Amino acid sequence: QVQLVESGGGSVQPGGSLRLSCAASGDIFTINQMAWYRQAPGSQRELVARIRWAGDINYGDSVKGLFTIARDNAKNTIYLQMNSLAPEDTAVYYCHGDIYTSEKLGSFWGQGIQVTVSS
Repeated sequence: QVQLVESGGGSVQPGGSLRLSCAASGDIFTINQMAWYRQAPGSQRELVARIRWAGDINYGDSVKGLFTIARDNAKNTIYLQMNSLAPEDTAVYYCHGDIYTSEKLGSFWGQGIQVTVSS
């Protein structure tokens, strides 16, 4: 089994920055891709950013130019640098991974971490 653990969330004022981390551990053979999603109250979960271990990166339209996703291959960890945060960025942020274990390709989610942007 694989575990994804998020950290770095919290409360920040509009215009501020936060950096989220997601560390994958467990039965990892190789990682295909990892991503950040977010879900605000009353809204559907949406893609924030995705990074493939082969190198491709995709961003949701609402965060392009503001958020940056990065990875540390050696630590099986991804990061999300969030700048110029606005109240509409308030949501629970979830880490997701498409990860090969010793048996198969699996889809794994973290428990989610709250990000609140408010004055």
